[in-house]
Amino acid sequence: MRVSTSVPADVAGVEPEGSSALPVRTARARAAATARAYVALTKPRVIELLLVTTVPTMVLAAGGLPSWRLLLATLAGGAGAAAAANVLNCVLDRDIDQVMHRTSGRPLVTGAITTTAAVVFGLALMVASLTWLALAVNPVSAVLAGVAIAIYVVGYTMVLKRRTPQNIVWGGIAGCVPVLIGWSAVTGSVGWAALLLFGVVFFWTPPHYWPLSMKFRRDYAAAGVPMLPVVADDRRVVREMVGYTIAMIACSIALGPVGGLGWVYLVSAVLLGAWFGWSVVALLRRASDPTRGPLRAIGVFHRSITYLTVLSVAIVVDVLLPF
Repeated sequence: MRVSTSVPADVAGVEPEGSSALPVRTARARAAATARAYVALTKPRVIELLLVTTVPTMVLAAGGLPSWRLLLATLAGGAGAAAAANVLNCVLDRDIDQVMHRTSGRPLVTGAITTTAAVVFGLALMVASLTWLALAVNPVSAVLAGVAIAIYVVGYTMVLKRRTPQNIVWGGIAGCVPVLIGWSAVTGSVGWAALLLFGVVFFWTPPHYWPLSMKFRRDYAAAGVPMLPVVADDRRVVREMVGYTIAMIACSIALGPVGGLGWVYLVSAVLLGAWFGWSVVALLRRASDPTRGPLRAIGVFHRSITYLTVLSVAIVVDVLLPF
C-alpha cells in the first residue's frame, strides 16, 4: 500500500480552489492604490520643499531648537494646509492637467478619484489643518495658513494662472507664507527677520519655476496657460530671472545682521548666492548667443532647490553652533 506524501494545499501555503484570499488581496490592492492616489493629490514633493523653510525659521526665531511638540505641531499643521491647497488646485486645474503631458497621470485625470471625493478631501484637510494650528500652535499661525490657502487656490489658481504671465510671481506668495507661519509659531507675531526670509523665497520663486516652465512650454501653450516662457522669448525670461536672483541674494545677505546670524551663515549666503547667480547669468549668455550651445534651463531649476535647501541648513547650523 502506497502512503501519500502530498501535503494539503492549505498547509503548503497554496491557496485551495475557491479560497476567499484572492478577493481579499485584490481589495487590499485597490485600497492601497486609492490611498496612493489621495497622497498624490496633495503633491508631497511640493510640501517637502515648503517645510524645508519652516524648520530653520523656527530655529532662528527661537534662537535654538524650539520644543519638539511645537515643532511637530507646526509642521503637521503646515503640511495639512499645504496639502489642502494642492488638492483644491488639482480640482480646479483638472482640465489643464488632462491636456498637459506632465500632469496627465494625476488621479483626477485618470479617474482614480472622483471630483466630488477630491473636493471633500481638500475641504476636510483645510478645516482640520487650520483648526489644528489654532489649537495646537496659535491663532496667528492658523490665520496665516488660511491666507496662504486663499492666495494659492483663489488668487493663483482661479484668477492669475490663466490670465497673466506674472501668475507665478504673485501666486508664489503662498509658498512664502510658511516662513511667517514658522516664525509666528514661536513668537506669536511676525518680525523683520521673517520678512527677509519671506523675501528670499518670494524672489527665489521665479528663477526656480520659470526654468521648469521653459522645459514644458509646449504643454502650457497647449493648455492655454500664459506662463512667461510661453509668451516671451528665452532672453527676456532669463533677464527677469537675473533681476529676481539679485534681489534674492540681497535679502539673504541682509538676513545675516538683521537675524543676528554669524559668519557661518554669511559666508554660506555669499557663496551660495554667487554659485546660483553665476548659473543664471550663464543661462542668460546662452539665451543671448545660441552659438554657445543648447539652453539647459532645467539645470537651474535643480540648482535652485539645492540653493534653498543648503541656505536653510546654514541657518540651522549657524544658530546651533556653540560659538
